[in-house]
Formats: sequence, structure tokens, C-alpha cells
Amino acid sequence: MTAAVMLCAGGSTRFAGGQHKLLAPFRGRPLVTWALENVANANLDEVIVVVGSLDLSPVLDIQIVVMNPEWISGQASSLQAGIAAAKQRGHDMVVVGLGDQPLIPASAWLSTAAADSPIAVATFGGHRSPPVRLVRDVWPLLPTTGDIGARELMRTRPDLVREVACEGCPIDIDTQQDLALWN
Repeated sequence: MTAAVMLCAGGSTRFAGGQHKLLAPFRGRPLVTWALENVANANLDEVIVVVGSLDLSPVLDIQIVVMNPEWISGQASSLQAGIAAAKQRGHDMVVVGLGDQPLIPASAWLSTAAADSPIAVATFGGHRSPPVRLVRDVWPLLPTTGDIGARELMRTRPDLVREVACEGCPIDIDTQQDLALWN
């Protein structure tokens, strides 16, 4: 069984203004809804959304929501929270993505999930970006602290990694300038 894990716990510290970036209007609706819709359209077995700094219940539908109380410590704790939920729910594999990447299509989630390696990372125009496929065997190798996800594991264990060419646009919205550029 395969779960999509959407990381949405961060504090949006680089996004100046009075609003969290995930709820900022992007092309007519909250930014995070684009990522959630795309991952839902991939029809993986479940979608697990990891939250922390922000209550996303107004924009969530049928996803499994996991609270990361350690969200301020960085992305590794959110990744671990998502992995723990996937493990508890009986999944053998996760495909991890970010809630601030609105233009990653369902096809990228599916292509990455279908790869035949322990770790698969989507590439867009030759550049690596989430989503990232992680099979159960590599979960114990993932970082447990810091503001890093699977990137460090991919760097230290390239023998486990396969790149998957995908369609779509891997931009992530971190600042008001990013939002203005892509909106």
C-alpha cells in the first residue's frame, strides 16, 4: 500500500505579511488546495497531511491529518510524523511532497510512486524536486532532526536513488515575490 505524505507543518517564516503562505490566494483559491487536489487526483491509497503551525481544517477534505507538535524543529520532524502515520496505517511506501508546490501534477506523483527503486525522486527539466518515493526499508535511514528531509539520504546513498523525469513545474512558494511571480 502506498500513502502520499503532504508536508504542511512549517511556519511560513520567509513569507512576509499577515497571512500564512499555504492559505494565501493563488490563482483564485488557497495555495495549499492546489497541491492537495493534485495529490488526491493521483489516487494513491491514502493521503496523509502533516500539519503544525497552522490549522488547515478549513481547506482539508478527506485526508488523514497528523499533527506534528515539533514542527518548529524543522522538516525532519514532519517527515518522521508522516512516516509514523504511514507505518501505523500499514503502508509499505510513501510518496512525500510539499504543500507549497501547487504545480506538481498528479502524473508526477504517479510516475514517482511507480519507480522501481527504494528511493525515487521526481525531476523537472533535469532538476530534482519532490515528490520523493520512499519504501519502508529506507525509513530508518531518514533524518530525525533538523530542517532536512530525504535530500541528505539521497546525497549519502545515491545507490538507492532513481530519478524519474516528470511533467509539471516544481516551483515552491516561499515568499511574497514567489507568489506574485507565479500567481
